[in-house]
Amino acid sequence: MAMMDALADINAFFDKGGPVLYVIALLSFIMWTLIFERLWFYKGSLGKLANNTIDQWEARPERKSWNAHKIRDAMISRIREQVDANLDVIAVMVTLCPLMGLLGTVTGMIEVFNVLSITGGGDAKSMAAGVSRATIPTMAGMVAALSGVFGNTYINKIAKRENQLFEDHLTMDH
Repeated sequence: MAMMDALADINAFFDKGGPVLYVIALLSFIMWTLIFERLWFYKGSLGKLANNTIDQWEARPERKSWNAHKIRDAMISRIREQVDANLDVIAVMVTLCPLMGLLGTVTGMIEVFNVLSITGGGDAKSMAAGVSRATIPTMAGMVAALSGVFGNTYINKIAKRENQLFEDHLTMDH
């Protein structure tokens, strides 16, 4: 019963905020799915991938020639490409969330102006619904963006550290 009440409250929230809330919710879901995917990759697959590449590098008989430097650069580039995958997409989604909130603000204010033009400002209840549709998406977009900023900052810090650690492990000592 409590689950049904919660779903009803969520549905009422989406109704008050308008259709833009669905877009913000979708963006937020995709953004956090990508953030968790990156964390999963950093904690799991990256270690195996880095160890295999380091083993290939260590198996080389020489590491000081120009060719060895280029092979090392290619190995670093391949790992960096996988470490940095989807980071730009996440950053774009963080940017899009408040913009979608502003779109909700504009559509809500259009509704307020429509009520004003029809009723001449006499129907405060209808105007309040438009103001609600203007403020709720703004708030939702900002909350989604702020949470995304924290997640994005955290995974970018991890990515930078992992790229540097991997580069440091490919030594050119012989």
